[in-house]
Amino acid sequence: MKEFEVTITETLERVVTVEAESRDEAMQMVEDMWKSSEIILTDSDFTDVDYDANDGIEIEKPNTLEVLLVKPGQYAEMTTIDAGLSSMQELVGGYIEAISPFNEPVVLVCNEEGKINGAELNRAIKDESGNVLEIIAGTFFVCGAGDENFTSLPPEHREKFEKMFRKPEAFLKMGKGIMAIPVEPKKIEPNKQTDAKSKGQEL
Repeated sequence: MKEFEVTITETLERVVTVEAESRDEAMQMVEDMWKSSEIILTDSDFTDVDYDANDGIEIEKPNTLEVLLVKPGQYAEMTTIDAGLSSMQELVGGYIEAISPFNEPVVLVCNEEGKINGAELNRAIKDESGNVLEIIAGTFFVCGAGDENFTSLPPEHREKFEKMFRKPEAFLKMGKGIMAIPVEPKKIEPNKQTDAKSKGQEL
């Protein structure tokens, strides 16, 4: 996004008849009359308009993203996070990994070593039939997928993913498969609460 300055130039024109000895004298006479306000051009003298613009200056936007933040044992919530790499790593508790198991232009950003590090199991990724394909360990967030970087979660997709990840889940092994069971969120002691807009849960 850039900021441009556009110049509007209006052209006014009037023919003034004077008696003089020469062309140069006539021009000087009219110029003097204009400078002394004997001649004032008005909107009735309007003949044309022109536009011109500079090359524009890049606008620096606040480096933040609106994402769906999903913590283990808690309801998912829309929040604003810092878009810097170190801030996102702090939020998920380690090196970030972006996966895109959805048809929409969104990505799920999590700790790539969450399971290896023993992070708490969080939410399941399921197919259209409800079968568990993957379980995400640790805090993650869902955001938009730009051409080269992450973007805010598009408003038109927020309802779907808020519903998908809203409730915490517990996991139960059933034969060769795993069931993801919605549960009520854990109670957080007041002194352990954190501001989701500025600090993520450390794993």
